[in-house]
Amino acid sequence: MKAIVQTGPGQVETQEREAPTPDSDEVLIEVHTAGLCGSDAHAYKYDGGYEWIPIPRVMGHEYSGEVVEVGAEVDKFAIGDKIIEEPIHNCGQCFQCKNGQPNVCQNFSITGMHRDGAYTQYVAVEPQHVHAVPDSVPLRHAAITEPTSIATRAVLSQSKTTPGDNVLVEGPGPIGVLVAAVADSLGANVVVSGLTRDTGYRLPLIEDLGIETVDIQSGNRLEERVDSFTDGIGFDVVFDSTGHHTGISTGVEHVRKGGQIVVVGIPNDTSKVSLTSVVRGEVEMNMSYGSTWTNFEQALRLMKRGEIAVDKILDTSYSVNDPAMAFEAFLNSETCKPVFRFAE
Repeated sequence: MKAIVQTGPGQVETQEREAPTPDSDEVLIEVHTAGLCGSDAHAYKYDGGYEWIPIPRVMGHEYSGEVVEVGAEVDKFAIGDKIIEEPIHNCGQCFQCKNGQPNVCQNFSITGMHRDGAYTQYVAVEPQHVHAVPDSVPLRHAAITEPTSIATRAVLSQSKTTPGDNVLVEGPGPIGVLVAAVADSLGANVVVSGLTRDTGYRLPLIEDLGIETVDIQSGNRLEERVDSFTDGIGFDVVFDSTGHHTGISTGVEHVRKGGQIVVVGIPNDTSKVSLTSVVRGEVEMNMSYGSTWTNFEQALRLMKRGEIAVDKILDTSYSVNDPAMAFEAFLNSETCKPVFRFAE
């Protein structure tokens, strides 16, 4: 079977691998579509915080597929079922798991990082990590359930966003796009900020979704947008999905007093972030990491209702046979959500 394998920092190649044989308590999945995200790009570069990933490693953790073999002990799924996997596996035994916080499990492991992942034709997985995909949701759409679940957690679980709220989403990467889409589905007034390099692909994509954008490197446009968008009051909720410390600083500057900042991206050095105005303005700061079983189900239901314009978000122009092109294009902001197709 074909598999996209990381062989070194900034090095991926397509190899032939043996297909896995499922254990009696596993199902074998034929992978249909698998997505590339920011964490995959960091792993590809072997950035700080990702050096622990053993190489060579079959990458990929966002995917959809169909059950083609069922272990003797499995009774929840049958051959032909459409599924997606929760790629972050929790232990179920630590304090956080037993306290209803499995997304911050002490002993988690991640598909495509701790173990071989989904950039391949077949994957064996235990059924407790699998969700059934509604019949009306195409497998190509279901492939982005995992990042959509991160967005549903950020918006529906960790934020106070309500219909009519003025919302700023910082960062037009995959998570930012999906956070904006989920907030928009609630009836919030959303604007997404990006950099000049995002004006070639990512910001136009968001505008095609019917969501406003702003290039923060273009003069004083963000300050002007705050004034026009919020009557100078500031945003009710700011989502920072940039993964950069300046995202928090910008959020602090443009959230209204009594508003909320939700940090979704994992920022780098935050030592220069001042929280004086946060304290004086009673601004709530919340964090959002990963997602739970409920957030996955919310993501699938939003897609079932057609609330997420998945076909506009997906970029299917990249080939399994030249995976490096997709990674480099992603890192250069030339695409937003590239996916690899392994089955028709």
